[in-house]
Amino acid sequence: MIKSIRDASLNNKDVLIRVDLNVPFKRGRITDLSRMIAILPTVNYVIKNNGRPILMSHFGRPENKNDKALSLRQILRDLKNELCKEVIFCKHLDQPSISTFIRNASKTSIILLENTRFFDGEEKNCPKLSKLFAGLGDLFCNDAFSASHRSHASTVGVAEHLPSYSGLLLEKEVAALNSALIKPEKPVVAVIGGSKISTKITLLQNLVTKVDHLVIGGGMANTFLFAQDKNIGVSLYEKDFKSTTKHILEKARKFNCKIHLPIDVVCATGLRPNQNPTLHDATACPDDKMILDVGPKTIAKITKVFKTSKTLIWNGPIGVFEVTPFNTATDSLAVVAALLTKEKKLLSIAGGGDTVFALNSSGTSNDFSYISYAGGAFLEWMEGKILPGISALSKY
Repeated sequence: MIKSIRDASLNNKDVLIRVDLNVPFKRGRITDLSRMIAILPTVNYVIKNNGRPILMSHFGRPENKNDKALSLRQILRDLKNELCKEVIFCKHLDQPSISTFIRNASKTSIILLENTRFFDGEEKNCPKLSKLFAGLGDLFCNDAFSASHRSHASTVGVAEHLPSYSGLLLEKEVAALNSALIKPEKPVVAVIGGSKISTKITLLQNLVTKVDHLVIGGGMANTFLFAQDKNIGVSLYEKDFKSTTKHILEKARKFNCKIHLPIDVVCATGLRPNQNPTLHDATACPDDKMILDVGPKTIAKITKVFKTSKTLIWNGPIGVFEVTPFNTATDSLAVVAALLTKEKKLLSIAGGGDTVFALNSSGTSNDFSYISYAGGAFLEWMEGKILPGISALSKY
């Protein structure tokens, strides 16, 4: 059983919190504060209950600990602004120096440690590093669901040495995903998009055993159409996965999961903005064109599925949403899902980087029941895998 941070006595305790501050960062500024905003409830809860938060997070994929471009110092100002409190940065990477820094810091301050991937052994879950982290706090709180699919020292190893709890964000995320996959209100529809079926085979094979409807979009749909010997022109597809798609279709029939593929498609000779696309039956993409979105008949069909469902799980765009007008289907269906959610007719959960970006672009993300900013962890959870960072919390 996983204990919540609400179950812990925090008075005068140093609380080591694993958060996700791996925010998008370009030209010296954060381009999206969503992940930073998401950690605020747990951090503020610890402060309210007289604990001192010590935050640790990874940031990018540094090749060495001297990569200043990936130091968490760069996000310090934004973190202070969002928390509206004093945050002090600890640049040290050895336990004596960090311990001295923490001991000398004010009890009312928030401490931000340097990028966990600057520490030797983080990604190998080194026992020595796990003990180093554990020596910095009185208890451990994991509030980074998005990093919990990795067996790292800051997510798994440290939990072996301290009383360990889930943070409010992680708790909320697990509850939302459980409501969609473990005990969902049926019928359940899953929308799975993306360019390659090869990256989502396990996901699709798991979902067809759990959902009533599976909508396939993006380049993956082209592979399914190809497997059914339909003409897809010069569209992106994966030739070597023809037998895999047939197996998924057979498994779906066995478990009474209805798979929805495009019935009409929007095509063009190239991926350029604001060109004149053409509409075709899904069986008749011209030889010199590629499928870049689905058409109005498919949108109407999926809309009907949404309206007759109670739970929606969404991962991946329907078309090439980054380029107008091939965002039409993704935006249109996002609006439908958001409206049904607002009317309390649908529980809607979406996750994954491209998905969140697409929903933000359509202006609908705030109206979904829950948006997960986790990428790999979200996918692995939907694949039915046990996340090591979650299971570690129940072992102490």
